[in-house]
Amino acid sequence: MKQSLSLRVSQHLSLTPQLQQSIRLLQLSTLEMAQEVEQMLDENPFLERSEEVAEREAFGVDAVDAPVSTGDLVSEWSADNASSSNSSSSEGDDFSEEVGGSEPDWEGDGTVSFTPDDGEWGGEAAPRNRNDPHDEETASAAELASEHISLQAHLHQQALGLRLNEEERAALYFLIESLNDDGYLDEPIADLAAALAGDDLEAREATEQALNLALHWLQHMDPAGVGARDLAECLRLQIEELRNSPAAQAALAMCAQPLDLLARRDTKRLAAACRLDEAVVREGLALIGHLEPKPGRRFVNVERNAILPDVIVTKAGRGFKVQLNPDVMPRLRVHDIYANALRQGRGEKGEGAAGMQQRLQEARWFIKNIQQRFDTILRVSSAIVERQRNFFMHGELAMRPLVLREIADELGLHESTISRVTTAKYMATPFGTYELKYFFGSSLGTETGGNASSTAVRALIKQFVASEDLAKPLSDNQLSEMLKEQGIECARRTVAKYREALRIAPANLRKR
Repeated sequence: MKQSLSLRVSQHLSLTPQLQQSIRLLQLSTLEMAQEVEQMLDENPFLERSEEVAEREAFGVDAVDAPVSTGDLVSEWSADNASSSNSSSSEGDDFSEEVGGSEPDWEGDGTVSFTPDDGEWGGEAAPRNRNDPHDEETASAAELASEHISLQAHLHQQALGLRLNEEERAALYFLIESLNDDGYLDEPIADLAAALAGDDLEAREATEQALNLALHWLQHMDPAGVGARDLAECLRLQIEELRNSPAAQAALAMCAQPLDLLARRDTKRLAAACRLDEAVVREGLALIGHLEPKPGRRFVNVERNAILPDVIVTKAGRGFKVQLNPDVMPRLRVHDIYANALRQGRGEKGEGAAGMQQRLQEARWFIKNIQQRFDTILRVSSAIVERQRNFFMHGELAMRPLVLREIADELGLHESTISRVTTAKYMATPFGTYELKYFFGSSLGTETGGNASSTAVRALIKQFVASEDLAKPLSDNQLSEMLKEQGIECARRTVAKYREALRIAPANLRKR
């Protein structure tokens, strides 16, 4: 074998740590972004929060309409293709890149300059009256949620009015704390007693007797149905709170039957099983339909369901104003004292000085990447508002078909970048708060040769069902024919798929 030397020129993609961080921050939700900022503040001494409002960076949100350079397009296209080569372009997946060097290099490539003062970035939040948390116009969702009373606290307040000894009060307290979020007691009393008393049979029997007595008190507390072991018992407890009417008696008898008969509203089989007239059974079904299957639902902590929009859209004259939500924009800046101290000692050499310089550059890149993240969100949101202008004027019935590719081509971004921007990002509109992905939908053909948005079709189906005769609810075939009368070609299977997505029951379960 003969050995020889040869030169070969080749190209390969290497994602820098800065570009990796930029892509990762782009796909984070608001909550994840806040956690990332907190972690970076803990780890990097050169990064700090700023309570002052400084001048915007030259590449800030004010420059969102600036044209994208060819070099940026090429680098972004290369990064997105490398990060999504094995996945669909409409989903943000994990990345698999080749990065040069074992340690992150935050020195940069010399293509981005920073302002000399490394000023903070972020809009000024609206003033909030902290002394009046009940003011719905100024109080945040978290403040309102913090005053919400939990189910356990509500039950403990009622327990204070009962005359109980220490053992009885302890048993009731234990059962209240054992309830799930829906107000149900998941575990059997025998298992709870065994967990408390252990292997002592006498103590177990005494504990079980005390828990059964406490369960009796618990099931007579507000809300009605709390402490039930299953749905049938929950309904029965609520019916017993009502007056002794024929409908209530029929409802009690039906709750003793298999629940699938109630779910299917099979009046004939229920009437035969309960030996009641079908008219009375229908009255009982109507009564059951007004009961609460999850008594603890209204006590669930609303803070977990609160959504902070990333973008706010308001009407301005004949158009609409699109702006970032200042409450979700972090105000960060480079620590001036530490940065100046490092700058004065720039001539020093050693691993410590090099490490500090790298940390400073990392802080600067983090601030820049956050800016780029919100800039991209604002650009994409503005393009969505422009494309879906009819929605913001007339509602979801006026939604037009829109795919990721249209926004990507308009902004000069990659399609997977649009997917990352629209995932877990929300927009507050005059009609409510929606995820950015909500404004994208496939198209259905019309008789005139145009296209109708699937979102508008779902809204039309919802409208048809809302106005239907409950005695004769519309079937999927009828809904399909009604859509054809509107000029929209929609097959029965497609109607069924949209109906299930809207959580609308089939026609036989909607019948009254």
